[in-house]
Amino acid sequence: MAASRYRRFLRLCEEWPAEDSKRQRDLGAFLRQRVAQAFREGENTPISDPKACDQMYESLVRIHTNFYKNKYPRLKDTTFTGVTLEDCRMILATDILKQMEDMKMGTWKRLREKFSARKHEEDSN
Repeated sequence: MAASRYRRFLRLCEEWPAEDSKRQRDLGAFLRQRVAQAFREGENTPISDPKACDQMYESLVRIHTNFYKNKYPRLKDTTFTGVTLEDCRMILATDILKQMEDMKMGTWKRLREKFSARKHEEDSN
């Protein structure tokens, strides 16, 4: 029975899309990592709680297939702020979040780091 559970999780991992815009924060990559940890011995991995394992699988399938999105359709594709899904994806991309962190740093701190880096380069030469 563990073999069939393992194959179901593998199939789910294959179907789950990878989001390149969310490096190190991608749910699909995290799922693949957790499945590899949970099934270290592959099909021969003993499962201590089969009921919890099946429940986890079913929950992940519902997320993957957008079960609740389809069950409870939204009237509009925007949030209360007026931000669309594409805008949210763009804002949450890793590159944009990095740029926002750099902006938060402040001008003086950025200048200080820039000049201290130059000073270290000059000292090493």
